[in-house]
Amino acid sequence: MKLKVLILLMVLVQAVGGLFFISDIAMSVLGIVRQPIDWQIREFMEIGAAVALLIGLVMSGVLLAQSQARLGRAEAQLRRASSAFMEVLESHFTQWGLTPAERDVAFFVLKGFSTAEIAAFRKTSEGTVKAQTNAIYRKAGVSGRGQLMSVFIDDLLADDLRGVQPPIRRDDMD
Repeated sequence: MKLKVLILLMVLVQAVGGLFFISDIAMSVLGIVRQPIDWQIREFMEIGAAVALLIGLVMSGVLLAQSQARLGRAEAQLRRASSAFMEVLESHFTQWGLTPAERDVAFFVLKGFSTAEIAAFRKTSEGTVKAQTNAIYRKAGVSGRGQLMSVFIDDLLADDLRGVQPPIRRDDMD
């Protein structure tokens, strides 16, 4: 919420500064006569508009730096999550005793590729891929793709949720 307010404030400040200068130029170009303003007041207005644009520029820079930092943290988290997934994957594949070919097929299955696509990637027949997926399911103790995927999702969720307290529901407080 704080970020949204800051962005809104930045946009408003820049809009006020920009509108002042644009309206002044537009009125001059269009020949719109306006009430004369004391030159000192006019100078203060121009300085205020210029300062507003500078403040908007500084705020934009701060928001850009914060966004870049947030992006860096998100990318680091994604790398850690990807690494954790690969560790869980390798652990299960080793525990199940999958052959190198079965590991490849299991990885493609987990990525959601069809039997035909996996066969094309591996330059084998669909029958071979079907036999390998059946061997994978048997070794993993599951009956299909969905259950195979759930093994890994359950492990990752269990790792992420270890030590995390469930949120307190309003019903629990009554």
